[in-house]
Amino acid sequence: MFDMENRQATALEKNHQYELETKRIRVAVKPAYLDDQSDPEDDRYVWSYTVTIENRGAEAVQLLSRYWSIVDGTGRMQEVRGPGVVGAQPVIAPGESFQYTSGCPLETASGTMSGRYQMMSASGESFEAEIPAFLLESPYERRQIH
Repeated sequence: MFDMENRQATALEKNHQYELETKRIRVAVKPAYLDDQSDPEDDRYVWSYTVTIENRGAEAVQLLSRYWSIVDGTGRMQEVRGPGVVGAQPVIAPGESFQYTSGCPLETASGTMSGRYQMMSASGESFEAEIPAFLLESPYERRQIH
């Protein structure tokens, strides 16, 4: 299912940036816990995540839609699908990038997110650009040793 030659993943733990490249489209995600918007006593934990989509290919691409899988600390999964990102379906020229920031609230102190973007190249090829799985961590996370 995955073409390993067109896919590379790295997690840079020092600054918590996660990167994945699929078909010359590099997706980098940097999550951040938002203490000022969270209320642990009311089981409300909020993160922002900044996504940078870089076109390392030879032709322009357009981001058509998104799919997210969000899993909270109890293993409960939520799926989110929709057109574009933050109200846009950006066209990204070769060598250019598009960046946006969005948010994710959870009822648990930790979770994970992963997903994919549906892309279309200028020549009409439809393909998916994978979004790397990344951690949503907070200072309130209860870590367990198994």
